[in-house]
Amino acid sequence: MKNELWRLARKPPHGWPDLEDFRWCEEALPEPRVNQMLTRTVYLSLDPYQWGRRRSGAESPGDICHGRTVSQVVASRLPGYSEGDYVFSTNGWQRYGLSGENINVFGYMFPRKLDPTQAPISTAIGVMGMLGLTAYSGLIVQCTPQPGETLVVSAASGGVGQVVVQLGRLWGCRVVAIAGSDEKLAYLRTLGVDAAVSHRSESFVEELKHACPDGCDIYFENVGGPVFEAVLPLLNRRSRISLCGLISQYGNIGGADPRAQWRELGAAVFEQQQVQVHDLFVGNFVADYQDRFLQEVGAYVRNGEVRYLEDKRDGLEKAPQVFAQMLRGDNFGKTLIVVSDDPTLADSAV
Repeated sequence: MKNELWRLARKPPHGWPDLEDFRWCEEALPEPRVNQMLTRTVYLSLDPYQWGRRRSGAESPGDICHGRTVSQVVASRLPGYSEGDYVFSTNGWQRYGLSGENINVFGYMFPRKLDPTQAPISTAIGVMGMLGLTAYSGLIVQCTPQPGETLVVSAASGGVGQVVVQLGRLWGCRVVAIAGSDEKLAYLRTLGVDAAVSHRSESFVEELKHACPDGCDIYFENVGGPVFEAVLPLLNRRSRISLCGLISQYGNIGGADPRAQWRELGAAVFEQQQVQVHDLFVGNFVADYQDRFLQEVGAYVRNGEVRYLEDKRDGLEKAPQVFAQMLRGDNFGKTLIVVSDDPTLADSAV
């Protein structure tokens, strides 16, 4: 049996992913050593931050492309894990991978056993995983929303954004969602947002201003660019920003740091309005907040107060193509690659 995988072929020279940036490989199946386990990837998460890793050089040519995964244990020499268990792991863009001792967890992405009876296993790389913890940490922990405040969320129909808007609603905020298509705006309205605005509208700036008659108290930033420029004049005194991502700038080819450029653009308004800007890195919240998040948001998911939309695409071989589509906004919800069959779906259908 062979392992199929994608390796980074080169440090990307272009702004957006190109098929030549990746190399498809078929290699021998890895063997688990003592205190390791071999797992079969079921779902692979595609996320914007992965492109930042590749463009910055954090991922080197020849490396297996990084990615969070849901997988099933095939063989285990790791105490506490048995064949057939489902786990959150970081197999990356490959069909089989190792977890356990001496396997890189990137500082905070520790393997975690999953219980399919509590939530669909795919949610471990979505609403019940680092993605959900990102939304929770940025909004609830960093920005401490108060009832009646106006929350503006960019890329609101994406994996993180759709969780943020629902948590904002549950915390009593007036939620203004920004997205890029009629279909996405319609979906956001089903989540209970107070206003949904298209950043592709010719009158976007005016529509956003109209949607925020009392200004903006909290801005959850996923995009940057013209969306950020439209939000800037709306920021109230002592408003808060969680800087999660800048997807519109991940394709720039000037070589400048997108976050530094973003801060420079907003500096005058930040100072005048005493805006609190929080850089959001989910790894800083795992130790202190993951258990609390899983308990609180898990309850919301189970009772239907937080819903989630997944954009599932079949086939590991399509990962580079789908990755590029996701970065350009041609996804709807949390983007997942279905690498192999999910046995829990068959079980639930019985």
